[in-house]
Amino acid sequence: MAQVPQTFFDALAVRTWCGLALRALGRAREEIDAINVYPVADGDTGTNLYLTVESAATAVEAVFAGHGTGDGEPALSDAVRAMAHGALIGARGNSGTILAQLLRGMAQVLADAGDSPHTDGSALRLALRRAADSARQAVAHPVEGTVLTVASAAADAAAGAEGDCGTVARAAYEGARAALAATPGQLAVLERAGVVDAGGRGLVTVLGALVEAFTGEAAREAPLRDLHARVGAPDAHARGTTGAGTREGTYGEAGTGTDGEAGTGTDRETGTDTAVETAPACPSDAGGPAFEVIYLLEADDAAVARLRARLDALGDSLVVVGGDGLWNVHVHVDDAGAAVEAGVEAGRPYRIRITHFGLGDVHTGRERPPRERAQRAVVAVVPGEGLAGLYTEAGATTVLARPGEPPASGELVQAVRRAHAREVVLLPNDADLRHTAAAAAEQARTEGIRVALIPTRSAVQGIAALAVHEPERRFDEDVVQMTSAAGATRYAEVVVAEHESWTTAGICQAGDVLGLIDGDVAVIGADVTATARTVLDRMLQAGGELVTLVVGDEAPETVAGHLEAHVRESYLAVDTVAYRGGRQGALLLIGVE
Repeated sequence: MAQVPQTFFDALAVRTWCGLALRALGRAREEIDAINVYPVADGDTGTNLYLTVESAATAVEAVFAGHGTGDGEPALSDAVRAMAHGALIGARGNSGTILAQLLRGMAQVLADAGDSPHTDGSALRLALRRAADSARQAVAHPVEGTVLTVASAAADAAAGAEGDCGTVARAAYEGARAALAATPGQLAVLERAGVVDAGGRGLVTVLGALVEAFTGEAAREAPLRDLHARVGAPDAHARGTTGAGTREGTYGEAGTGTDGEAGTGTDRETGTDTAVETAPACPSDAGGPAFEVIYLLEADDAAVARLRARLDALGDSLVVVGGDGLWNVHVHVDDAGAAVEAGVEAGRPYRIRITHFGLGDVHTGRERPPRERAQRAVVAVVPGEGLAGLYTEAGATTVLARPGEPPASGELVQAVRRAHAREVVLLPNDADLRHTAAAAAEQARTEGIRVALIPTRSAVQGIAALAVHEPERRFDEDVVQMTSAAGATRYAEVVVAEHESWTTAGICQAGDVLGLIDGDVAVIGADVTATARTVLDRMLQAGGELVTLVVGDEAPETVAGHLEAHVRESYLAVDTVAYRGGRQGALLLIGVE
């Protein structure tokens, strides 16, 4: 259905643009993945762009949800800042990182509108220029024939357009399309493979969505096969899939192979959460780095400047985007540990993802035979590094959900794929992730994977389900047993109130300790241990055989010992087990089975 035309750029236009871009990338994702040959033919540029935009769209939706329905729309500045921040924290791969910086550059201009509800075509022209320039500055060694070239062409075309936002957006889109068609003539690896640049193709898709957001009309877009034909490669789709060409230059659409929080653990020296992944096997040149390293980094500008210099000496494809104390760092290196250590010296790195390029020896291009699919796997969302390690030891594939940063459905789909099993049990471990997990399960089913979603609302329910999981049982029977164990587990959490509010237990003040049982506030107190003990007593009044305690980093060190002693002295035949949860948001998670 056609969108209602909008003359100005306002918060609704931002929301509409993100939604349209997400749908368009969803349709084009596989085609973009297939033409991803530069600098590593790991075939996931379309997927990385989709996940990045999905994170941006989720952040914008949160702004609208928080604004309510009675006071009109949010300010344009709030919407564009949310879009940029969402893209930054959710950026995947080289392509997604560059797109995040493009959106950040636009936001820097559009947010100057302050409390104004909208801005016009002249501001959009400036925003596109800032976007292209800031993206180039973020790349250590820009190479022509990539998404950077397409972004610059879009800004140049927009600069010569006079009129409203729709006119400017359409000019930018047409300029980007022309530049995309010319990329094979600028980069030899693209010409040999007979494809256009995958990242540039994704940006054209995003700009096409911008045109539709303002005009209500779908942008005219040549099919990929037509673009391939212009460079004389009718079989380009297939060649892109097999990874024709070699690594050239220092910037390209590397991607992250299979994104997500695979095998998440905690670095014992830095305390950072790390995911180590393996990208699909693909040929690589003899001199290309073996690993892609990505992390979010909290650091000041001076430290980041030193970090850039150090990482540039370690590898290639270096892109550092962000600002205001939060950065997204992307680099290809042979020494992944050194790249992470450099981040530790610069500030606090987290959400670290290390991807090995290929199942075979990337320096020789040899591939190992594809591994056999497992019959069954468990995929679980976990709120902290400690629990991620626990779940991983139990054989689950984990997705780390940091406080305020819930995973998107695309991340869950990627985790299901990464589990590489015919049957998957999905544990969202959060009531708010029910719809996200359902969407991910539905997508995975279309790919031939049998997925059962168990609606766990807390990580302690997931622990109970995982404890009775038996891969040798029939799938339906295993799911029933896991569901029963989760349903028989009452859950609670102890948190600190951030502001004054009404609760089911009365009015709480900022700084009060809250005890929530099954999602509702049951206790308001001043002391963490005392509040937790009251919560535990209320839960055990209904009976129980096993108490599970998951202690967060910010909880008092003695709380677990006090609660274990209390259970031992007051409740006969009730066992207690305690785990360290890490930075899990809640001070304490409690489960009673």
